[in-house]
Amino acid sequence: MGALRTLQVALPEAANDVAQGLGGRPKSLPPRLFYDAIGSRLFERITRLPEYYLTRTESGILDTCAAEVLQRAESPAANLSLVELGAGTAAKTSTLIRALLRRQLQVEFYPIDVCESALQVARQSLMAISPRVKFHPLVADYTQGLGAAAHLPGRKLVLYLGSSIGNFEPEDAAALLRRLRCCLQGGDSLLLGVDLAKSPALLAPAYNDRAGVTARFNKNVLARINRELGGHFDLRAFRHVAEWNHTRSRMEMYLESRWPQAVAIDLLDMRVAFAAGERIHTENSYKYTPLMARSLFQDSGFELEQTWTDQRGWFALYLAKPAREPSSFVSSADRDDHRSGLANQRQANRQLTILGGNAS
Repeated sequence: MGALRTLQVALPEAANDVAQGLGGRPKSLPPRLFYDAIGSRLFERITRLPEYYLTRTESGILDTCAAEVLQRAESPAANLSLVELGAGTAAKTSTLIRALLRRQLQVEFYPIDVCESALQVARQSLMAISPRVKFHPLVADYTQGLGAAAHLPGRKLVLYLGSSIGNFEPEDAAALLRRLRCCLQGGDSLLLGVDLAKSPALLAPAYNDRAGVTARFNKNVLARINRELGGHFDLRAFRHVAEWNHTRSRMEMYLESRWPQAVAIDLLDMRVAFAAGERIHTENSYKYTPLMARSLFQDSGFELEQTWTDQRGWFALYLAKPAREPSSFVSSADRDDHRSGLANQRQANRQLTILGGNAS
């Protein structure tokens, strides 16, 4: 009789995040879990809500300043390539691509996003603009896919729009930009979208709309655990909560248990107990002051080149370039992470899904 073999079952990528987050105190789940196919569609709906000023405001700034952004970022000696972190459907990026097509014969676009279906939508919309757009999508968590930017030839403009940087704790945001700095050359640029601090009367409705779309978006993280990990969450048993934290200059989102309950997650062999009123912290969204933004660039090895804002001062686009002397800004741990990332890039790429290569 032969020896028994153990069958290794590969758990979904979300498993570790869920096990750690719901097993911790206080309970939390990382925002990246929002963005499966359903969550990405819900977020696209959020961006069109009347309360959600961020997307409209940032798009308005891009409509006004796209040509100036490209003029400051490009080089007469080489075409400019675009790399977008957390691209989603790349709806706002089309403004920059159209403007860039008026300045060069071809645009190489490298969107990085965790949601494959969102990148498929981006492909369809951008391919309709012009066959001169070359689409090179990468399905990955962009915090893990930064090393890909280091291998791209020519001058690059990295787009990090939508104030996604606000989802990170300030020290983690600086660490992320330091890692990005290690992947860029002297002539490359970063265009960072940042939501600015403002009245809670404007902020609160943007994260708790009357139609309840943001509530469904928040609760979808529980539905995703049900779908992918055999969870038994009753979405009606949790309440969407959005609060302004003045001390930390951030909006906070939670899922609050309406009553005492215990929820099984089959694939994790886990049972999670909740007290009435106990919360799962699902998102922070930091709102930056100009001083916070300048400190972020200084701490991460970038030099601020130009700032554009809307007339009301609600949102800002910052163009920054790698500092000439990055060594004083980059910690030894960040340099080690960068070297390790480059050395293992071939292995990491096997875990990333490339959608269709060079589409034209």
